[in-house]
Amino acid sequence: MVEPSIILVAQGEKQLWVGGEGYPYDTSRFLVTSLDLPANSEVLAASPEKPCLGLTLKLDLRMLAELISQSDLPPIRDRSVSKGVGIGSVTLAMLASFERLLALLDEPESIPVLAPLIQREIHYRLLQSDQAGRLRQITSVDGQGYRIAKAIDWLKLNYTLALRVEELAARVQMSTPTFHHHFRQLTAMSPLQYQKWLRLNEARRLMLNEHQDVSSAAFKVGYESPSQFSREYSRLFGVPPKRDIAVLRGQG
Repeated sequence: MVEPSIILVAQGEKQLWVGGEGYPYDTSRFLVTSLDLPANSEVLAASPEKPCLGLTLKLDLRMLAELISQSDLPPIRDRSVSKGVGIGSVTLAMLASFERLLALLDEPESIPVLAPLIQREIHYRLLQSDQAGRLRQITSVDGQGYRIAKAIDWLKLNYTLALRVEELAARVQMSTPTFHHHFRQLTAMSPLQYQKWLRLNEARRLMLNEHQDVSSAAFKVGYESPSQFSREYSRLFGVPPKRDIAVLRGQG
């Protein structure tokens, strides 16, 4: 799961995969995500002499909303909902902000005072970047993106419950067809697929870290049938649960 964040690469090249689509980024391009998205990443360019180096900053959506309300930003021309991940161009101003943030590691006593100020500046730089529209659609309370973000928050807290999509759509004040359409646009999956992803990854964590057996993990994340759980687990991870956990423990 990738949280709302901005990711910069200082050396090398990486790629994030969301819904079968790849988003490559390097020293000249940053990656930004505006929602909690199921994703996988890979390193495209690295070597023992030049390892891939990057920096991730979790975004504060409340801070973004506050900055939008205080700043004289141009209106959003395109209000259509776009996917919750994008690639932007790194600017010198943005790079300077991150360099000052990293420099605080050499003076830890200044971090409590200066880090919040620099992080606020980075959020402002993002709102001036070519990815501003993607972020503003999530923080605008009258926008479809904001409502989908609220639905995702609910799913993350209630993924063990039976999902009735029409009730979740009503909860965020959207019709069921509109909700389905915009949810898939932003996340590249349906609400049910998103819930399934949450369940299966939590079950994987329970089996790997808390040593729960397959049936216990299945029931704990909301499945009523261990056999159905095993089928869907195999479909997502490529192997049955027991074999997957054995391989992961062997790698550890």
